[in-house]
Amino acid sequence: MKKFKARQIYLLFMLILSVFLITGCGGGGEVQTGHWLPPGDTGVPGTTPPGAVIPGACTVTGATIPTVTSSDPTSGNQNVTTSTAGETGGGKLIIAFFSLAMDPLTIESATPGALSTFTLIKKSDGTTVAGTVLMHNANTVAVFTTSAALLPATEYTAIITTAAKSARGTAMGCLYAWTFKTTATATTGQAPINLKTASTYGIFVVNDASLTIGNAAMINGDVGFMSNGAGSCVVPNSGANITCTDTPAVVNGVVHNGDAAANQALLDFNAAYTDGANRAATTATTPCAIVNADMSSAQGACAGFSPITPGPVYGPGLYSTANPIGWSAAITLDAGNDPNAVFIFLATQLTTATSSEVHLANQAQAKNVFWIIGTSAILGVTSTFEGTIIVGGGGAAAITVDNGTVVHGRLFSGAAGTVDHNSTVTVPLP
Repeated sequence: MKKFKARQIYLLFMLILSVFLITGCGGGGEVQTGHWLPPGDTGVPGTTPPGAVIPGACTVTGATIPTVTSSDPTSGNQNVTTSTAGETGGGKLIIAFFSLAMDPLTIESATPGALSTFTLIKKSDGTTVAGTVLMHNANTVAVFTTSAALLPATEYTAIITTAAKSARGTAMGCLYAWTFKTTATATTGQAPINLKTASTYGIFVVNDASLTIGNAAMINGDVGFMSNGAGSCVVPNSGANITCTDTPAVVNGVVHNGDAAANQALLDFNAAYTDGANRAATTATTPCAIVNADMSSAQGACAGFSPITPGPVYGPGLYSTANPIGWSAAITLDAGNDPNAVFIFLATQLTTATSSEVHLANQAQAKNVFWIIGTSAILGVTSTFEGTIIVGGGGAAAITVDNGTVVHGRLFSGAAGTVDHNSTVTVPLP
């Protein structure tokens, strides 16, 4: 009998000890004084929590289970800028994109350290980077803003725990962690222009304007109108105008005419235009002044420009002029192996020549290229074009894509829009 009681006491002691060791030693990986501790690790803090996956890699999915679909900076990026233009204290934006609307109360941290769902740590020693977290885009995008610039030539790990829940209260199926490294010297980059709900549109026209989609042309994305009866959706050779609420066979997306989605997209693309147009005034870095209207020609001492044959190269950054721009041959946008590099061009008009080209190099992406144009944009016959054009921000403006042209981007016009025959507009992947 005594042996039996002794065995009970021993088993109870071992159970209590096991619970203490699991919870106290970070058996599941936890944050303690700003450090991630892998299971059983009592030495130098690690940086990647056990079981974590990178954005886009979660296999626990479903219609109601939220996931992190992508990030900026991307995982493994070795050329990340140390700060973002216009941010207080030289802060850097770290962005996570969710598959569903999230509950901001489970993610946001209005003051540094108030909530540890979304954190950033320095990989070398596991110390936490101070910063705030806010939700955007109908709570589908979380933005971590560091309180100061990141250190150059330093690796960082961003972490989002399963404490993040959807608007319906469903926790994420995966823990996320991704690592990136900053550039060798301190650099300031532009933040992408946030299109919000307008990001799915291949073309959007407003102010009772008309959209003409030419024969054998194709829009791989949504189409938006605000016609209210005065405008029209025209498909040549179809025999007559079609109703804007009908989806032409050449539109691989949804057509919205003045509905709730169109109204929200209109607000969002106008806000995007305002953001882009004001970058030259608000950015913390000096914008590059475009001095030659033909961008395939030399720009003198313009920072970020290289007169390389066969076509000049433009690096990431902000380029502006109070005059029209265009190119007669080819230009190249070089991201310098930073897939999150942002290119923004500001001008009154944009006109490209026949068979002109825009090339993307060294991991540059069309989704990160923005053309903010004041009055009109005309893309020449059989040309190739990369990036999002926003003309007029709802003003008297127009976009014309001449026949046989290929656009990898989005088109937003304050007035009429034309995508001529045999042309294609494809919305970039997010």
